[in-house]
Amino acid sequence: MIERSKNIVKAVSEYSKGLFNFIRRKVPTEADAEDILQDVWCQLSNIDDKDEILSLRGWLFKVARNKIIDKSRKKNEVFLDDLFEGDNEIDINFADILLPDEDDPESVYLKGLFWEELFEALDELPEKQKQVFIWNELEDKTLQQIADETGENLKTIISRKGYAAKHLRSRLQTLYNDFLDY
Repeated sequence: MIERSKNIVKAVSEYSKGLFNFIRRKVPTEADAEDILQDVWCQLSNIDDKDEILSLRGWLFKVARNKIIDKSRKKNEVFLDDLFEGDNEIDINFADILLPDEDDPESVYLKGLFWEELFEALDELPEKQKQVFIWNELEDKTLQQIADETGENLKTIISRKGYAAKHLRSRLQTLYNDFLDY
C-alpha cells in the first residue's frame, strides 16, 4: 500500500503540469480542467496493477482525452470549432488530434487516415491559402513571418488562413467525429 501511494505521488509530481496544460487547452474553464485532472488521478489510484501500463504518460493523456470527450458530450460542445476560432490566428494542435505516444494498430491507422484526408483537403484549396496553412500549421511559421517573407499584407495572410481553416473544418468534420468516437 505504501509503495502504491509513492508511485501515485511520483506520477502526480511528474505529470501534473503537462497534463493540466493539455486538458486546459481543451476545456472552457480552469475549473473544468481541474475536475478532469482530478478524475484522471482518481482513475489511476483505482488501478490495482500499474505494471500492466506500458507507458504511464501515454495512459494518463489517453484517460484525460477520454474524460474531455465525456465532458464535451455531456455539454454538447464541439471542440473543433473552438480550435478554429480566434481573432487573428487560428490555433490548431495537430499533436493532440493525432493521439500522441500511442503506437497501437488502431492509432497508427487513424494517424495515417488523418494525414491522408488532411492533404486531400489541402489540395482542394487555392494554392496561396494552402501554402499559408502549411507554413503556419505544419512548419510553425507565424503569420507575421509569412507576410514578411511573401511581401503580402498581414491581413491578407490572416484571411487566407481563415478561409483555409473554414474549408478544412467543414471537410474534416466527419473524420473529427470519428476521433471523438475513438
